Amino acid sequence: MSDSAIPTTDVASIPEVIPSDVVVLDVREPHEWAAGHIEGAVHIPMGDLPSRVGELDPSKHTVVVCHVGGRSARVTAWLHAQGHDVVNLDGGMDAWERAGRQVAR
Repeated sequence: MSDSAIPTTDVASIPEVIPSDVVVLDVREPHEWAAGHIEGAVHIPMGDLPSRVGELDPSKHTVVVCHVGGRSARVTAWLHAQGHDVVNLDGGMDAWERAGRQVAR
């Protein structure tokens, strides 16, 4: 799957307060999560996702985030192929923080 086929969004397209009908899935490692994450996000490290995918509702709009967007792009492609309503956050947490968005620690 080429990058252009991966559903993607940018920080500007995401409301400051994440709507209740949107899931933010953070696929970074535990130490990255602890350093700061989006308030209300679900944390499932990329390596754990195959065994934990059942925790996600395929019909809920899900925004996938990692540090800069590489891992989340791969996860987005994988979930999308399985029928999940999912988009990759372009630029990841780096873009989120650069945009001055709130980070939970």
